[in-house]
Amino acid sequence: MLTRRTALLSGLALPALSRTGFAADPIRIGMTQPLTGAVAASGNYVANGAKIAVDVLNRAGGVMGRPIELVLEDNKSNPREAVAAVEKLVLRDKVPALIGAWSSTFTLAILPKLMEYKVPMVVETSSAARITTSGNPYVFRIAPTSEMEAIGFAELVGKYTPAIRKIDFLSVNNDFGRGATEKYGAILGAKGIPTGRVETMTPEATDLSAQLTALKQSDGDTLFITTGVEQLTLAMRQAIEQRVGKRIVSTGGSFPDALIHQPLPGGAHSDHVLFYAPWFPEKAIHPEIAKTYTEEWNKHGWEFAGLTEGFRGYDAVLTVAEAVRIAGKVEPEAIREAMWKVQIPGVNGNIHFQKEGPAGRESGQNQPNVYIVRLADGKTSLV
Repeated sequence: MLTRRTALLSGLALPALSRTGFAADPIRIGMTQPLTGAVAASGNYVANGAKIAVDVLNRAGGVMGRPIELVLEDNKSNPREAVAAVEKLVLRDKVPALIGAWSSTFTLAILPKLMEYKVPMVVETSSAARITTSGNPYVFRIAPTSEMEAIGFAELVGKYTPAIRKIDFLSVNNDFGRGATEKYGAILGAKGIPTGRVETMTPEATDLSAQLTALKQSDGDTLFITTGVEQLTLAMRQAIEQRVGKRIVSTGGSFPDALIHQPLPGGAHSDHVLFYAPWFPEKAIHPEIAKTYTEEWNKHGWEFAGLTEGFRGYDAVLTVAEAVRIAGKVEPEAIREAMWKVQIPGVNGNIHFQKEGPAGRESGQNQPNVYIVRLADGKTSLV
């Protein structure tokens, strides 16, 4: 028999239900993202993905006969604001579970509050290792760590012609950027690929000429760039303008969508480590779910390339909703315990948490999938 839940997970559309069609008050899920500030584009992509997941769930009957309501707070691309956002969501809005907070720096700032208020949080983007190794049992991450990401890339490194011989890094100077530099450097170094020059930039920097001049002098053949999508696009354009002359690879799942409509000059191409490739939904682990997510996004007329990050919010809402269903109650501790029993298909693949961190205080870590997408002359292909 086709239930509303099985229809949801198989990607089938169901008629919309009005709020008055539900018998009880909504189940509130708190979310904090950078909706303004230096990384606002990415934060809004993730928030939009979460919104359409709520729509899909509510069309399928919600959870326990109750609608899902997303309560969204802007962390303004600032760790202090991220803490303030969590305070509001927990104390004012009384949410039983959270999603957040895009940047590793913002997420790490929030972690003590999760312990203080004993509210679980699904981490949808942040990649710093210590988010799940510091002994916080209220953390459940569906995003890959920088190490997972680097391992995924290393498995495909043999496909490159000419071969990658030496690598350089241009990274945002925060936990996200430093973590990627460390893990990629170590894992590729173990494969005999040394690191040349490492340059950093502040999140708000717009003139990267000094860093790119230094990188141009390095004999590395491949430049890894780690930052938010706005700065990534800027860095790539400036690298081509200054004729840095290296293969460019971006990490962290951000995709420079502006370069689809305004390609880099001179036939330059770039590679991007992503966790969902919306141009190829049939290549996803669960194509039917990827298709539903992509179609729902496109109905809103949002930027297509934003799908590469929006899925994080979509999968995060599905994860919290499933934990609430398993718990059978809307209480933070019951939801936290239920997180360990979650086993659902998502846009990025199977969502199920493994224990990571000190015994008795483990955090949950999912094993996501990694794709490398090549962008050349405004067209994409899988590496």
